[in-house]
Amino acid sequence: MSLVSPARSVTRILLLVLITAVTSVAQTTKPVAVTVYKSATCGCCAKWNDHLSANGFEVTSNDVGKEELQSIKDKHGVPAATHSCHTALIGDYVVEGHVPADVIRKLLQERPKVLGIAVPGMPMGSPGMEGPRKDAYQVLTFDAQGATEVFASR
Repeated sequence: MSLVSPARSVTRILLLVLITAVTSVAQTTKPVAVTVYKSATCGCCAKWNDHLSANGFEVTSNDVGKEELQSIKDKHGVPAATHSCHTALIGDYVVEGHVPADVIRKLLQERPKVLGIAVPGMPMGSPGMEGPRKDAYQVLTFDAQGATEVFASR
C-alpha cells in the first residue's frame, strides 16, 4: 500500500516536468550577438551599445574610421537617406542607427525579407539619445533596391 496519494504523485511528476522544461529552455537560450561599427569618439553609440547589452544582446563594438564606416554601410546596402552614426550586424540583418532593442527583437521574430532596419539621423529620445526632449521617429525597413517602409513608430 502506497503512503503517497495519487494526487501528490501527479503533482510531483508535473513539477519535475516543469523544472526540466524550464532548465532546458534556459540552457538553450543564448544572447543574440551584435557587431557594432562606430567612431571611437561617438558617445551616443556607446550608450546605444549599453541599451542593447541591458536588453540581453551580446555586443561586440568596433571603433573604425569614417571611411571604413562608410564602406561597411555601402557593403551592406544601407541607403544614404537612412544613415546614422553607427551600423550593426545582427544575424542576416543590418541595423542602422538608434533602433530600440524591442524593435530589433521584432525584426528577428518576424524575419521580413529585407536587408535591415534603420532609424535615420539621431532623434532625441531614441536609445542612446536619451534626454528631456523626446522626438517622434520611425524605424524603417530597407531592401536591396533602397526602398524603405515604416516598420515601427515611436
